[in-house]
Amino acid sequence: MPSMKHAAPTPGAASNILVATRAPGRTVIVALAVALALVVMGFLLRGHPVDQQLSQFFNDAHTGALGAITSAVYVAIGPVPAIIITVIMTVVIGIVGSNWRAAVAFAGVVALTWIPSDLAKILVERPRPDAQLLAHPYSPAQVDASYPSGHTVFIAAFVIAALYLLGGTRWFRTALVIGIVLVAVVALSLVIDAVHFPTDVLASIVWSLAVAPAARLVWVDWILARFWPAGK
Repeated sequence: MPSMKHAAPTPGAASNILVATRAPGRTVIVALAVALALVVMGFLLRGHPVDQQLSQFFNDAHTGALGAITSAVYVAIGPVPAIIITVIMTVVIGIVGSNWRAAVAFAGVVALTWIPSDLAKILVERPRPDAQLLAHPYSPAQVDASYPSGHTVFIAAFVIAALYLLGGTRWFRTALVIGIVLVAVVALSLVIDAVHFPTDVLASIVWSLAVAPAARLVWVDWILARFWPAGK
């Protein structure tokens, strides 16, 4: 998760996400390098699905209550619900925290981390796990590309943006634990449903960890700072 140690708490609720990045060049380079490496890895995995058997192993657990829960998780954070969740959280931050600039910053970090991952997915075009090899294939069959997992990128980006908000507060460690659990639940749900390979979700977590700091830099330090300066 992104480090908050460089930023001292600033006045006002949920304002730590607005603290400027100290090393913008390094932040951008890391994000681009990791994104490129993950795309290359995606092409390799597309031709060599080394985790097909692992995907089958996890899918064997898709029975009874566990199967119902994992499928519900997959539906609950689909693209439309994810957008709704982000909008609701943005409004809550703006109203409860009385800081609409921080609220807009939160939404931007989530969006700019999440949306580019779809471009990587379109570029790589890795097929989903082979349903014919699965004990409990997901229905309806998911026909879009598999790598990276948009669901996992979203939840990881959401958690990271929330941690930016809470950096330097007494709630940070609690949010970190909850966030790790949420990401783990989503990742396991997706591999148990076998809508994604295990490597899809792992790559998605790495993507969010590397890209979210750059997304915050671009959205908050460069765009918001220009068009919505602090204090206005």
